[in-house]
Amino acid sequence: MKLPGTLTLPSARQTTEALAQALAALPAGGTFSVDASGLAELDTSALAVLLQARRDAQARGLAWQLQSAPPKLRQLAALYGVEALLWPPAEPA
Repeated sequence: MKLPGTLTLPSARQTTEALAQALAALPAGGTFSVDASGLAELDTSALAVLLQARRDAQARGLAWQLQSAPPKLRQLAALYGVEALLWPPAEPA
């Protein structure tokens, strides 16, 4: 699923619902992939929305993948210490 251009407090609920719908459409055992390449405006609400989506994916037995995150999202994740949750280290082969 591709994130919208804005993910701030006013749009957090709508984005959370869209992510939940996309997640519900996936078969168990797959990967829930979120594309953040279009995300231009964000605040800490983006972290909360993405962490909830990750928890929901894990609860359904899906792998989590967050792609093409803008630098500001990575900076916020580092500031709040949640980088490893949003971008888990790859498992050794």
